[in-house]
Amino acid sequence: MKKLALILLLISSEVFPQINYPSYYQQNDMSLAPAGAIKFGLYGWDNPALLSTLHQPDFLFTWNNKTGDWNDFNNWGIFTAIPNFGFTMYNQSSGKLHITDFKLSAGFGNNSFSAGFGYGWSTGDVVHFNRADLFTFGLLLRPDKHVSIGLVGNLPTNGEREGILDLAIRPFGNQLITFFGDYVLSRDMKPEDINYSFGAIIEPLDGFRLIGRYFENKSINIGAELSFGSFAISSASHLNEDGKQIYNTYGIRIGAYDRNVFSRLGEGDKIVEINLAGGLKYQTFRFLDKSNSLVDLVDKIETAKKDKSVSAIAVNLSGAIINREMLWELREKLKKFKSAGKRVYVYIDRAGMDEYQFASVADKIILDPMGTIVLNGYLLGRTFLKGSLEKLGIGFHELRYFKYKSAAETFSRDKFSDADKEQRQRLVDEYYEIARKDICEGRNFTSSEFDNLIDSLFAYLPDEAVKLKLADTLGRWSDISKIIESYEKETKTVINPASLEKYNLPPDNHWGEKEKIAVIYAIGGTSMDDGIKARSLVKQVESAFADNNVKAIVLRVDSPGGDALAADLIADVLRKNKGTKPIIVSQGFVAASGGYWLSMYADTIVAAPTTITGSIGVIGSFFYNKNLKENLGISTDFVKRGRFADLGFGFTLPIIPISLPDRDFTEEETQIIETRIKTLYKDFVNKVASGRNKSAEEIEKIAQGRVWSGRDGLRIGLVDVIGGLDDAIEIARIKAGLAKGEFELREYPPRPFIDFSQFFPDLLPIKFNTNSPALEDLKLRLEFNGLPMLMLPIDEIELLNDWNY
Repeated sequence: MKKLALILLLISSEVFPQINYPSYYQQNDMSLAPAGAIKFGLYGWDNPALLSTLHQPDFLFTWNNKTGDWNDFNNWGIFTAIPNFGFTMYNQSSGKLHITDFKLSAGFGNNSFSAGFGYGWSTGDVVHFNRADLFTFGLLLRPDKHVSIGLVGNLPTNGEREGILDLAIRPFGNQLITFFGDYVLSRDMKPEDINYSFGAIIEPLDGFRLIGRYFENKSINIGAELSFGSFAISSASHLNEDGKQIYNTYGIRIGAYDRNVFSRLGEGDKIVEINLAGGLKYQTFRFLDKSNSLVDLVDKIETAKKDKSVSAIAVNLSGAIINREMLWELREKLKKFKSAGKRVYVYIDRAGMDEYQFASVADKIILDPMGTIVLNGYLLGRTFLKGSLEKLGIGFHELRYFKYKSAAETFSRDKFSDADKEQRQRLVDEYYEIARKDICEGRNFTSSEFDNLIDSLFAYLPDEAVKLKLADTLGRWSDISKIIESYEKETKTVINPASLEKYNLPPDNHWGEKEKIAVIYAIGGTSMDDGIKARSLVKQVESAFADNNVKAIVLRVDSPGGDALAADLIADVLRKNKGTKPIIVSQGFVAASGGYWLSMYADTIVAAPTTITGSIGVIGSFFYNKNLKENLGISTDFVKRGRFADLGFGFTLPIIPISLPDRDFTEEETQIIETRIKTLYKDFVNKVASGRNKSAEEIEKIAQGRVWSGRDGLRIGLVDVIGGLDDAIEIARIKAGLAKGEFELREYPPRPFIDFSQFFPDLLPIKFNTNSPALEDLKLRLEFNGLPMLMLPIDEIELLNDWNY
């Protein structure tokens, strides 16, 4: 390390004559400890690299009584900073002489390595105080939670250059005890100057720090700092070698929140407000996006559960557009919140079955005076286009060889097949039974009372809802504080989750980068460049496995399938790396067909009870011209060489870039595609059997393209655990051997920066949905016209897309 410090020192050359520029210890006589050992140092004054660790704007005013009483303010310093940037000014007076030193600093990096630069200048009696413009270069290395290494080069434009090395060690890996030392390297250090110091910082209580520091000249500093949160006071006594007090340094800090024991005094006096208006995304934009993401919202509930100042959560469900699987995950998280002895309040205005099932977790449901609760059960329906295609003159060939693989029935039939009706009825029954169980437990209904509510009246008005105990009281969200106060019997403060202490604490309690659990999102159809975007996602998955700091993989799958190649690209990376790191799959609203292909090599598959999973099967379909071309007056012609060269050739509609083949498959061609589909199906079954440690015969019994609920999936062995993304992350943590709070999530792909579309107004009175599920389904089918596909029916794809991912 001395060599690194010398490199900083030797950057300068003997261009200017030497003067006695103030040494490192003289410049930093206001600091309690070396920069890398205590929080953020002096905000760039000492080591500008520390500015990269600052989490909020902060202001520190310090002064000492070197030349007078404690309140004379002859020597004082102002140290102020925002994350990455700092400005300081330091004033010293001696009789009628004074000097004011200024410095602008910047620091950038991460928790493991950062670098910084500072430029300083002075005003006042510059010659008397031996001042010159100063360039400061700093590095901060924190390879793990135990070690912090700081390197600083002070390079005045006229005077003696210095290199400073500081080292801090935390034996327990946290802020409880920190040992530190620093050493100054200089070409012409005078014998009476100080070369080194060492000492320790003890933090027996949050925000209460005791500091002792011994210097080479046998002087000692003894200090203390007490944090009240966003305000702190500090004091240090400077003692000579005989133990006699020379002077004191005092400090007042205002701004950034710091851990403190006083935060525990107001236990149970806060209500956390959660607004679920709009959709619940998997990933939000990094800037100018106030919407919720699943992983963030779950973390906020968990943080509120652990925060002793929080007694309840109030949820605004108005305007929520969230699918039933995500609502179930949030409901389960709120159940765990309640298990900590805390309460949940839910406000609803218009609630259907899924919303009311979620709301039933609440201790109290508040219904808007103009609101409605609609309890009409569940239905899965389908639109059939066989007759429409015939009228249009479009032919459709269903290439179906497995009982339950019904993805093409929309175009081939005018009603459900018996097999499709069977599996859909089972899903509807599962939705109903799960909702009945949750609502009866939450509202203390019997099963017969629930059935009667469903079948007696499909919509309940406010007064009737309260009378039937569907809601506890009527009120508006704007009055939620008063409503809660009437139940709590005491005044509570309603806060935003961002105000919770965890999200405002400084990061200095953990040095270095925490170990990571990768959360990888495979969302949408299995396609190479759309949906899951397999072409780029496979690189992200490979990157997560290659990163030594990533200790486990959680793959979140919400996909109805599509292209087998796209699904296999991702699945094959999981297969090849299985055993190197824990691999956990969390299945969302749907993880079937190609979505299950993505899941099958996981160590553990986690699904919600209502997740649509399975659909182990392959299907094909072929659109072709019957007489549409002729009716439109379009004709085609071609020349060819090759027996099957004209298969798929046809006309393209003007304006609309959709092509339709001129003819259907021949019998021979149908046989060829049948062989391909059955071969792919056999491969699918064998791969699932390998991934699930079962025989192909066992998988065949539950395959044939059949979809299952997550609860049924657990029963038949397609799923291992009933739970959500949060449960999958916890399983990954345990399997990776990571301690709670000692890891972070790393999302793949990285969150996008900003949604530029929000800055462009809608100029047209009519909006055209070019990304509608029906149109996307048609484009996908035509792209793979006649080819084997792993996909669900269009109506189930529509359900997936309707929830605003």
